[in-house]
Amino acid sequence: MNDYLHTVQYYETDKMGITHHSNYIRWMEEARIDYLKQVGLPYEEMEEMGVFSPVVAAECKYKAATTFPEIVRITVSPESFNGVRLRFRYEMHQDDRLVALGCSEHCFVNQEGKLLRLKRDHPQLYDRLKALAPADEGSADR
Repeated sequence: MNDYLHTVQYYETDKMGITHHSNYIRWMEEARIDYLKQVGLPYEEMEEMGVFSPVVAAECKYKAATTFPEIVRITVSPESFNGVRLRFRYEMHQDDRLVALGCSEHCFVNQEGKLLRLKRDHPQLYDRLKALAPADEGSADR
């Protein structure tokens, strides 16, 4: 799996020339979409199936500042999946320096926003996601 590379853009920095903290959450989304494409689950394919995956939680711990035009390498790893929620972990590095750690949690809904249980509603997608991430301790897989 290839890490996602993001070049810090000038407009992403603040008056002090430091990357504004809100951009790291955006980069996590860019990296997650890239990761899913690399594992053969392009997000647009899920949407065509009528499956949407909104963010229900996001967290980012900032370790060091980045500036324009540094390249940030983002490693994405699925942390857990219980059939209803999927959690990703992100490590962001600039060269060998850790700049941020993050995570995001996602559920699965249909076009009307109704919660989906993938094992029942989309078993093939469920199997593909289950193969990527370890089962969650409090599994909702039923």
